[in-house]
Amino acid sequence: MGADFDKPSVLRPNGHSQIYSDPRNEGVNLKLYKLESKPMETKYGLPPNVAFCRKCVISNQRPNSAVEYKHTADSKKTVIAFDDDGVCDACRNAARKHAAIDWERRRAELVVLCDKHRSRNGSYDCLVPGSGGKDSFYQSWMLKYEFGMNPLTCTWAPHIYTEWGWRNFNRWIHSGFDNYLLTPNGRVKRLMTRLAVENLFHPFQPFIIGQKGFAPGFAAKMDIPLVFYGENEAEYGNPIADNDSAKRDFAYFSMVADDEIFLGGVSVADLVQRFGVRKADLAAYMPTDPNILSGKNIEVHYLGYYLKWHPQSAYYFASEHGGFEASPERTPGTYSKYNSVDDRIDDLHYYTTYVKFGIGRTSYDAAQEIRSGDIERAEGVALVKRYDGEFPERFADELLNYLSLPPEIYPEASKQFVDPIMDRAYFDALANRFRSPHLWAYDDGAWRLRRTVFQEN
Repeated sequence: MGADFDKPSVLRPNGHSQIYSDPRNEGVNLKLYKLESKPMETKYGLPPNVAFCRKCVISNQRPNSAVEYKHTADSKKTVIAFDDDGVCDACRNAARKHAAIDWERRRAELVVLCDKHRSRNGSYDCLVPGSGGKDSFYQSWMLKYEFGMNPLTCTWAPHIYTEWGWRNFNRWIHSGFDNYLLTPNGRVKRLMTRLAVENLFHPFQPFIIGQKGFAPGFAAKMDIPLVFYGENEAEYGNPIADNDSAKRDFAYFSMVADDEIFLGGVSVADLVQRFGVRKADLAAYMPTDPNILSGKNIEVHYLGYYLKWHPQSAYYFASEHGGFEASPERTPGTYSKYNSVDDRIDDLHYYTTYVKFGIGRTSYDAAQEIRSGDIERAEGVALVKRYDGEFPERFADELLNYLSLPPEIYPEASKQFVDPIMDRAYFDALANRFRSPHLWAYDDGAWRLRRTVFQEN
């Protein structure tokens, strides 16, 4: 395990440069992780007492969506809310979706919105961002063939396509859609991903930034005032009140002053001055000025506000109408094959959420399917016990290589690391720095969660 002390992985002064230490040479303070340790340190502003929803399997440690441009190592999380009956916001939202919403009225509202924006000359009248997965296929197909719109689709490229993800992307296009694919500078994206792992333990952040920010800015450039995303984040745990509006909050994708912008947990100024990144190479990641969006009357809507969203039905729909292909194997860390299968780094992303929040991919998948009525809670609990927290071995070597910064490719950035090359031992040691003592115990030579949903059941 290394030494019995704790040194966080942050930029530290060293002469005229700053260096990321090697986590393999600096252990964590194991005294904080003893089973009997009380009171226990709580990282990220998480609730100190772990609780599990009585309806699904999600815990109260589940973080809500955040503005990624402000995400640093010191950020505190807001988390999913539980009511007095121990039921999470996502389950309450699902109950309301199934019983209290007049979906015919909502559909009529969508017709009115489409009629307002529908092109009379055959030009594009709405923009649908997506990867070619089940949800983006369903969105674009419904808007074009059911509601008579002329959607343009756009895609922020994954880190590393899976073979089936790339095939699904092409099937999406060939089912009848024009598409603009933005593939940002590969070296910069790779660097930013390493920094996001080192600072935030968040390998998916560069993709999330593009996923949220690319489409609204692109809509402004193309003079297409109507943008459709899929389901609201309230479906998965953001505050229920967020689902009272069809529109997405501009704060997720727009901002003015770039001296307040952080990418991979590093300021734009440091990326340029210390890591050798040209400012032009960061243009794709920059948020759009909200004044530009307002001036062009850009509206960003959730299609899931108007149409009752069911992810499993979207999968069957995309398979039937476009030949959507599920993963040929179970996704590591879960039991499913059709959710978020286009990016290889997705596997690693959900492992990091397990380390930071005690919530792995099975917990997310099972909670969603319980709310949708696809499985019972008891089955979800059993699936969590079997698969949650499984390390994603299938792409591990490729992903660790992707997270490495060879000096011949990164002459400036590599100098900021004691060891710019990441192997499994480095990654595991880094992971330990991000474990919150209130979640994790180190017992008998192994890490284990202090509380789990299956132990409570």
